[in-house]
Amino acid sequence: MDSTQLALLALLVGVVVGGSSVAAVMVSMRTRDRARAEADRIVPDGARDLLAAMDDAAALVDASGTVRACSPSAHEFGVTDGALLPSDELKALARETRDTHLAVTGTLRLRRANSLGETRLVAVRIAEMSPQLVLAVLRDITERERVEEMRRDFVANTSHELKTPVGAVSLLAEAIESAADDPDQVRIFASRLSAEASRLAQLTSRIMNLSRLQASDVLSDARDIAIDEVVASAVEAHAVQAHSAGVDVHRGGDRGLYVRGDRQVLSEAVGNLIANAIAYSPQGSTVGVGVRAVDGIIEIAVTDRGIGIEEADQQRVFERFYRADQARSRRTGGTGLGLSIVKYAAQRHGGEVVLWSRPGRGSTFTIRLPRVDAPAAEPVRRKRAKAGKTGKGGKGAAAKAKIKNTAETSRPTADSITAKGDTA
Repeated sequence: MDSTQLALLALLVGVVVGGSSVAAVMVSMRTRDRARAEADRIVPDGARDLLAAMDDAAALVDASGTVRACSPSAHEFGVTDGALLPSDELKALARETRDTHLAVTGTLRLRRANSLGETRLVAVRIAEMSPQLVLAVLRDITERERVEEMRRDFVANTSHELKTPVGAVSLLAEAIESAADDPDQVRIFASRLSAEASRLAQLTSRIMNLSRLQASDVLSDARDIAIDEVVASAVEAHAVQAHSAGVDVHRGGDRGLYVRGDRQVLSEAVGNLIANAIAYSPQGSTVGVGVRAVDGIIEIAVTDRGIGIEEADQQRVFERFYRADQARSRRTGGTGLGLSIVKYAAQRHGGEVVLWSRPGRGSTFTIRLPRVDAPAAEPVRRKRAKAGKTGKGGKGAAAKAKIKNTAETSRPTADSITAKGDTA
């Protein structure tokens, strides 16, 4: 064959190959279009718009387990258009619905999309929509179950804790009645009865405070408050306890800092930490209360040189009614709720509480809160009037408290935060 014939033959082969490729592409495109058209015919009119408006994760699934349409929130669980259902349990529920033609419900755990280990508890309901499709609705109930579990634990723990003082009051009342002819015994029993009644009142008050903090995620009466006032109030409230225990309380660190929140709640939280530190400190020791601002965060640290907390107990001391030292906490009148109140008070103010502790070296609790700018200065007249009313009494109260306020006190840091069990 000459060169002309070879060129014609090559051209012919090229035309045949090119035509075959074009034909294959056309067939593929037509097959894809037919599949899309079939899928569109399977999904009822308006179904996609309805799914797009749903808050819960929902999907229309065909007989092969392929998702034909889904709501945007379904993507959180890896349910996407054109993909298979991500869970074998979901596939099994879909098959059961298709076989029985009845709605099927179940509870299972699904992994979040783009998450290495987190799973969520999901309530699933699957119902038949057409001969080709079933509707699967997934509702995340993780938080609801967590709250319900907390409620059950709280009721059980509260009932258990209330039994002790209530039973003691009942027994002491009977003892007083039986010892009516012995004045000395009556006085002893009456004193113990008064102590148990006081403990019961304190426990009830703590339970109510904790329930109030857990009731909502935000504070209803938030305003700009001075940390100086919060710390001073907490220190003065425990001056008598510190004097009786032979413990000095030193306040140091930065001044003039402000946060947004509730002064009473924060004062009680800081007071709980001071009360714990005093109760677990040896006589003649010092409890430090330090304040500092770091990168827009205010840290209020309470440090003691007491017995410290074992590492195994450090993650549990913030649980309700948990006591690292059961015998000592009972002896000092602890309710086991003080640290829980501190934790929830910090959370309600957008912060946290952290701890550092070493057995035999002491403990430090640190409340970390978002800092806000100091409020604008009040008019001079109002300031003078206010100072005239309160200045003298404030100095007298500070003198009586016998609390040493010194800026030279070393400040505890967020890395040196510890907790001693719960006496507050």
